[in-house]
Order: sequence, then structure tokens, then C-alpha cells
Amino acid sequence: MNNILITGGAGYIGSHTAVALVEAGFEPIIIDNFSNSDVSVLKGLKNILGRELTYYEGDCNDRALMEKIFSENEIKGVIHFAAFKAVGESTKLPLNYYSNNINSLLVLLETMEKFKVKDLVFSSSCTVYGQPDELPVSESTPRKEAESPYGNTKKICEDILKDYIKSGVNSRIISLRYFNPVGAHPSGEIGELPLGIPNNLVPFITQTGAGLREKLTVFGDDYNTPDGSCVRDYIHVMDLADAHVKALKYLFQQQDNFYDLFNVGTGNGNTVLEVIKTFEKVSQKPLNYQIGPRRSGDIEKVWANTDKINSVLGWKAKYSLEDSLRDSWHWQQKLVEKS
Repeated sequence: MNNILITGGAGYIGSHTAVALVEAGFEPIIIDNFSNSDVSVLKGLKNILGRELTYYEGDCNDRALMEKIFSENEIKGVIHFAAFKAVGESTKLPLNYYSNNINSLLVLLETMEKFKVKDLVFSSSCTVYGQPDELPVSESTPRKEAESPYGNTKKICEDILKDYIKSGVNSRIISLRYFNPVGAHPSGEIGELPLGIPNNLVPFITQTGAGLREKLTVFGDDYNTPDGSCVRDYIHVMDLADAHVKALKYLFQQQDNFYDLFNVGTGNGNTVLEVIKTFEKVSQKPLNYQIGPRRSGDIEKVWANTDKINSVLGWKAKYSLEDSLRDSWHWQQKLVEKS
């Protein structure tokens, strides 16, 4: 039995994790409602893997569908990605975020308990740290009041998982607090595929580089950072996918009633303007960008202390920022060719 359910498995991180799972000898089963992904991702996965994966189209809040998936497949473990995830949008639509992100986790946990599936890797976020007092942030860094409803849903979900384990259940759970995923599968078959206007920096950069957008706006150049733009820890999505596989394998070795959490990042921070300059270097294209006002919900700077995941899970980021942007640009160019 090596079936792993991936909620949000057609999404950006979920699809890359599906590839990493197959390469590690697991069989991914995908559920996705395609609210922030596209069915074409399944074709990209087939092109990489040489075969189709089992998938269900639907919502993780749909209890009947979740029970159907668990009854039709012998599930060994779950990786839970499915959630609304745009910081800016969450400040405008907080109730949507609280309803979807929290309820879907509750439905999942109740279904796992009913079908006696113990192991869960939860997709958390560095947003739980808010604007930290000290950098880099480690797992013991106090969580601050979230800067956005999205960030708050991740804090609440972490608290739910901790309380669930405290109740004495036989579950084994890891929360991965990851930083800013970028890049794409080196084949260019799958990558970040935002619907409409991108909420993340790199797809906005690549779309501007490809001429699909007139210009890129950098939100603020008056922060207390080396060049005034925000600092983030940008991690290649394939490194992030590998971290999920290692977390899952680690869970299988633990005693019942287990909870832990890990930062997943490179351990380095880059400013938005550094990312732009690196893109210009790898693409050999000048980028049309302007400086705009600060954006609501953005924090100034954050990057990871990765000592814990390096030592406990034996995981370390392999890809550089240049690698990430080169793969993102390759993916963007393939999208342009297809359109």
C-alpha cells in the first residue's frame, strides 16, 4: 500500500510533489477542484511520468466525495495543499478564506480518522511568523499576529493540528512552514500557472518578460532592506516537493500520536529587485518595471533558519535562485509556444 492522497494535487506545489512521489516509489492520488489550477496540468504530469495518475475533480469540503476517495483507494498518507492562498485577496475576502481553509482541514481529519489513515503532511507557511523581531526565523521563533487573513488561517490550522494530537489520537502529523516557492519542473511540462493576474512575483516577472504584461510593479522601495524592496526566501518548487517526500517517509517511522513542524527554505533572503536582476541575467531580457506604493498585508523581510530540517530530515535545498528563474522562464516560454 503506497497510495498518497494529494489535496490540491493539480496546483503548483501539488503537481510537482506528485512527480517527486512517483520518483520515490509512491502512487499519488489527486483531488482538485481546479479553482486555482487547470486541467492541462494533468497532461503535463502524464508527459513527465509516461502515464496518467488517478484524480478526482471536486472540493475537499465535500465530505461525501472525500469518503468516496478513501473508500475506493487504500490511502497510506495524505499531503494537504488545498487552500486559498493569495495574501491580498484574503484581506478583501476574509470569510471565504476562513471558511475554505479551516473547514477543508476539519473534513479531511475527520475522514482520515474514520478510515484509520494516520499520516498527514500539512502545507503551512512562513506567514505564521508575521514580521519577526529576529532573522532568520527558526521553528521556535514566536508566531506573531498574522498580517493577513490567509496567514491567520495557517496559524489556526496549525493550532487545530496540535490540539488534535494533544487529544491522544493515533495520528502522525508534520506541518511544513515554507517560504516562497518559485521555479518549475526542468522539463517545462508543469510550473506555476496563475489564473488571471498573478499574485506571486515570479509569474508576474516572466509574463512581463514574455510581453504578456506591459510592466511589473515593485510594491515599495522604502523598506529597511539593502535596496528598499521586500526580502523573501525563494525556494525552488522541486526542492520543496522533495521536502514533502522526506517528511512523509519520516512520519512513517514515528510512534503514533506525533506532531512536529519544519521550516522549508534556502536559508537565504533575496530582495524583489535582486530577483528582477537575476531574471534579467538568466533570460538576457531587460524587464520593464516601476516602483509603486507598499501593498497591504506584505511584511518587510523574512527568511528561514533551516538547521532543523537539514539535520532531522536530511533535507537541504539544492537549487539556486538562478536555477529557479531559469526554470520559470523555460516554463513561461513553453506556455507562450502552446498559446
